[in-house]
Amino acid sequence: MARARWYHPEEMSEESSSSSYSYSSSAVPASESEYDDEYEDDFRRRMKLTKPTAQQAAWQDMEVGMFFHFDIPVFSDLKENQWRQGALPAEQFNPERLDTDQWMEAARAIGAKYTVFVAKHCSGFLTWQSDAYDYGVKQSPWRGGKGDLVRDYVVSCRRCGIQPGLYCNVMANAHWQAERGRVNWGQGGDDAKQERYARVGERMLSELWGNYGPLFEIWFDGGALPPSQGGPDLIPLLHKLQPQAMVFQGPATTIRWIGNEKGVAPYPCWATVRSRDEAAIGRAAPGGDPDGSVWLPGECDVPIRNHAWFWHPGEEHKLYSLAELMDMYYKSVGRNCNLLLNANIDRNGLVPEPDFQRYREFGAEIQRRFGQSLAETSGEGEIIALSLPRPVTVDHAILMEQIAEGERVREYVVEGLADGAWRELCRGASIGHKRIERFEAIRVSTLRLRVLRSVAKPLIRRLAACNTTETP
Repeated sequence: MARARWYHPEEMSEESSSSSYSYSSSAVPASESEYDDEYEDDFRRRMKLTKPTAQQAAWQDMEVGMFFHFDIPVFSDLKENQWRQGALPAEQFNPERLDTDQWMEAARAIGAKYTVFVAKHCSGFLTWQSDAYDYGVKQSPWRGGKGDLVRDYVVSCRRCGIQPGLYCNVMANAHWQAERGRVNWGQGGDDAKQERYARVGERMLSELWGNYGPLFEIWFDGGALPPSQGGPDLIPLLHKLQPQAMVFQGPATTIRWIGNEKGVAPYPCWATVRSRDEAAIGRAAPGGDPDGSVWLPGECDVPIRNHAWFWHPGEEHKLYSLAELMDMYYKSVGRNCNLLLNANIDRNGLVPEPDFQRYREFGAEIQRRFGQSLAETSGEGEIIALSLPRPVTVDHAILMEQIAEGERVREYVVEGLADGAWRELCRGASIGHKRIERFEAIRVSTLRLRVLRSVAKPLIRRLAACNTTETP
């Protein structure tokens, strides 16, 4: 039979590299061995696929993480555009019932394997025992000024087997009247103060990266002003103190922003981009580039309360519904990205119970749908068939590539054998780490993935069939 052709990037026209999903074929060598030899020689000679580091591949396997936003503005009724005009009194910070183990229970509820805590946001308030400057927990009444929220958080992560990450915004700081990395924003600047602020940034991150052990992920929000423009010199610190950490935006980024805070990636979505510099400041194409030379998988961050990253009283009505959260899951994890779902910690230092209940519902629904497949397989080549023990109802297919060897598939179709005839169930472009396909429930005896176009021999880590309906 005619086989799908393996395309190389330089052979693809603008039309053929689009998401039109048209099938292309070429003449087939006389024998299977001749075909394989031709492919192997051609592959070695003409292209080298972009591949992830071991840390990036491990990060993509995590799939779901939890974000924790907790800062001094939680203790104020001011809106963000108000408290960013000037620092709130440190005396306001006093979460008397704070329990970071309870935070981890919320993370476990959604199946999160890693978390990211906002150690310093735009207020400038420092949540650890810092000597960088005099505005933080040291100056608060909480635990007599001796508390260290970052330490509590990291200890809870390690106790619960969850990987810790830290967010520290070096671009905005109300205590220093800094915005976009520059002090005295809108007032003409101050060169001497700018120099001090750059050194303060280095001091903060030296403490965060050097005092709490290995971090799984480091988060820069909006990147960092480079030293040439008056910003802190962070790359040497990062390489010295946290060389294995994944980095969201900023210098040495290894993860990219997907372009929105809605938990939704575009489709198709590739793990590769053309420029690390663009991704460092959040300007890379949200869907990536299949021919990109830099591996930078996407992370979809989203608050649990619509457009609200920090807790405010009376906003339970903003909680996303279970249906909305599941839609995000399909459009993040199911589109080759990680999902980072926020927790709005309240004034007591706890995950609010209404939010916690929604996390439980979300995690339970993910498990109900995908915790146990009907059957699954793996394989190499352009056709992967999954024979089911008996005809069963199927309404989802889970596809995964062996991304350690790069993203190879460019176009595919999933078909089911129903009543002796093959029926097309869905088709798409990117697979990458994971693609979750939904289609109308159908009773089939075999499910198969047929790769229509690829840039090298397809390596399929997983083809799984699932049934989320009540019909067996």
